[in-house]
Amino acid sequence: MRILLLAPGKSIHTHKWALFYKSVNVDVKVVTFADHHSEENAKEVDTEILTKMLPGKLSYLSGVFALKKIIKEFKPDILHAHYVSSYGFVGALANFHPYYVSVWGRDIFQFPQMGKMNESIVKYTLDKADVICSTSHIMAKETNKYTSKNVFVTPFGVNIDKFQPNGSLKEDGVLTIGTVKALSDKYGIADLIQAFALINQKYQESNLLIVGDGPQKKEYEELTERLGIGHATTFTGRVPNDKVPDYINKMSIFAVPSTEDSESFGVAAVEAMACGVPPVVSNVGGLPEVVIEGKTGFVVPKENPEKLSEAMLKLIEDQEMRQRMATNGVVHVKQHYNWIDNANGMLELYSQTLEKGMRS
Repeated sequence: MRILLLAPGKSIHTHKWALFYKSVNVDVKVVTFADHHSEENAKEVDTEILTKMLPGKLSYLSGVFALKKIIKEFKPDILHAHYVSSYGFVGALANFHPYYVSVWGRDIFQFPQMGKMNESIVKYTLDKADVICSTSHIMAKETNKYTSKNVFVTPFGVNIDKFQPNGSLKEDGVLTIGTVKALSDKYGIADLIQAFALINQKYQESNLLIVGDGPQKKEYEELTERLGIGHATTFTGRVPNDKVPDYINKMSIFAVPSTEDSESFGVAAVEAMACGVPPVVSNVGGLPEVVIEGKTGFVVPKENPEKLSEAMLKLIEDQEMRQRMATNGVVHVKQHYNWIDNANGMLELYSQTLEKGMRS
């Protein structure tokens, strides 16, 4: 099988798919725009770059000719584009079949609502696709506002060999609340900081661990100082992907207080559950799908630091509940979000399509 992935090369998700395909002897090539290229990832996966020769959305048109040339040379069995509003549109214009497109989040929740042209791009892309994929049911439902086609829900699981409980990394008697996210308002980092400030008033030995980097890091650092919790907060900055499980395992409670429905799946919450750390998440996007309220974690209203702190306090003050949710979370991930099972599901979908004999 030969798969041409049309997607941002620097995305950890693109790279994860590509490495999986290689691991099962699928011939894979990644095609990415120059501003999304990762030299590091390209060392591990064959990658081609599309140069943006025109401004704005016109750059999509210039990329089509280069993509057609790559298709002619590589001769893929399937072209799979990720992100319907850009790569998906380029793939649709290339007019190759079988053609898959995966929606990611903002491309379907926000992009088509920003103007008639954007809506037309999304509808055109979905119309040209032979198979449409979504990581969550709520995003599939949103996608069906623009197409009557079936949308396959293909969860994006985690590697349970890497993400697993490691109690030895927790400090005895230390209560650590944390998150692993890009530092921007989309992920509710300010809400988390404010919620932790309320908790720290009652439990002064508690710590806040914020793993990740982003454009608002300095703003959040200043917020912790204003709230008097700077001494109890650690900003790690960006950490290597293979170190993320270690940081999660240092935490007692994991927070994902995202503010937008474009939080389409909630990989971070799944990673936390896999590590036996109960998450508290906001009621947006696919987060309520992956976290079972009251069993593997808590779901709270978005942009509400008070409710967020209340849920975390329940877990702090009921250690037995916290341990029970931790155990339930590990089982839940193994049953539903094992990356290998999810990835093999995509390969099975590919095989079904090829058996139907769709070709350009």
